[in-house]
Amino acid sequence: MGDIAKGVLGGAWTLLVGWILPTALNLALFFVTVAPGLQGLTLLHRLRPTTGGGSALLFLTGSLLLGLVANAFQNPLYRLLEGYLFWPAAAYEAGCCRSRRAKADLTDRLSLLRLERREREGGELSPEDGELLARLRGQPRTERAARRDRRRTAAQRALVHERLARYPVADDQIAPTRLGNAIRRFEEYGYDRYRLDTQVLWNELTGCVPDQVRRQVELARTSVDFFVALLYGHVVVCFLAVLTLATARPDTSMLWGTIVLLLLLVPVWYRSAVTSTDEWAAAVRAMVNVGRKPLADAMCLVLPDQLAKERDMWTMVSRLSRIPYHERASALDRYRAAGPPSGPP
Repeated sequence: MGDIAKGVLGGAWTLLVGWILPTALNLALFFVTVAPGLQGLTLLHRLRPTTGGGSALLFLTGSLLLGLVANAFQNPLYRLLEGYLFWPAAAYEAGCCRSRRAKADLTDRLSLLRLERREREGGELSPEDGELLARLRGQPRTERAARRDRRRTAAQRALVHERLARYPVADDQIAPTRLGNAIRRFEEYGYDRYRLDTQVLWNELTGCVPDQVRRQVELARTSVDFFVALLYGHVVVCFLAVLTLATARPDTSMLWGTIVLLLLLVPVWYRSAVTSTDEWAAAVRAMVNVGRKPLADAMCLVLPDQLAKERDMWTMVSRLSRIPYHERASALDRYRAAGPPSGPP
């Protein structure tokens, strides 16, 4: 009973902080800045409570219902910000090209700093490294960025590594937006390292990892959910403020101030969501690293002692889960355990 209560409370906490709380903040902002300009509407006048207790109940109920609706629509909300939903083909390709160029620029900056450090320390550069160093120094864009990087401290230069780490390893996995790349980098982590397709085997993997590891993933995502919900709520309030300016006779100074403030805050919350994916990526990385062995045991497989063989095993497991069965899948038999998986029944 205690474990069930912990699970219910844990799920309620992520829902409360990730979606209901930012919804309540945006709803409060609407009531303070936009709603006073709609007093002349008959429908709003009928729905408006006549007592303070009724207003509080309306606010809490609205926050809860709208938060639940936003949580139910979280997949399309994320996909829109990641660049997968409602993006024209031309805009998608342009965004991917821009992301590849940004990743290449960061890689060149770090390569230039690394080679110059080796050169200062008296290290022998290979002909290939010497040619690369000369080429990077000859790129005006890279050299301008490197001049700024040389004046920074080691901690400040580490931020460049963090920015590069928010991109997928493979260029063919690049997404058109920063949030899409920041999420895609840990979606491809299991496949890049072990050929374990976590997108296909996500439910199996989360069902096998220790509760603490799974809980870390949920809590890490909650921070990103909070900023995503806050961002969308600001967009909705800003849209309602514009409609109020067009259809009513409100206090225009209040509404224009709200619109300008929200438009300034939207990119701040977007950047905060991108930064918050770092903890989410670390939690997913830990889940993949420590969950491979329990997952193999649960699937009656023996984890090989060589990484190359393990990658081969997970390739076949992922393919078996993704495509219809084929006789070639019998090659997985050499990794199957002789008996039932170890552990309590």
